[in-house]
Amino acid sequence: MATNEKIRTIREANQWSQEEMAAKMNMSTNGYAKIERGETKLNLHKLEQITNIFNIDILELIDSGKSGVVLINENGDHSANYYGNSDNLTLEIEKLKLMLAHSQQTVQQKEDEIAALKEIIALLKER
Repeated sequence: MATNEKIRTIREANQWSQEEMAAKMNMSTNGYAKIERGETKLNLHKLEQITNIFNIDILELIDSGKSGVVLINENGDHSANYYGNSDNLTLEIEKLKLMLAHSQQTVQQKEDEIAALKEIIALLKER
């Protein structure tokens, strides 16, 4: 479940209206509604506000049920969030394993060729 859907579900479970949540967060009802619809990106400050209102841990709100990476970066007025999941990482690992196996096969093939060429050189020197 997406973070915005979790926010809506928890709000409804508490039987609060969007207007009440907006008031608790000191924002407009339209602004809060955009959060629930997923039309606005949440920064760390907003996430902390919401989790404090719901009295839950921030990880409960952003955890998607998959192991993943969450990077929240704030620098003054600028913030950036990155969400990655293990599916993407698993695909990348498998790709790298295949590349490594191919490289190892190539190295083995080259070593076999070198050994064969050394044998040929040795035979030619004997003549």
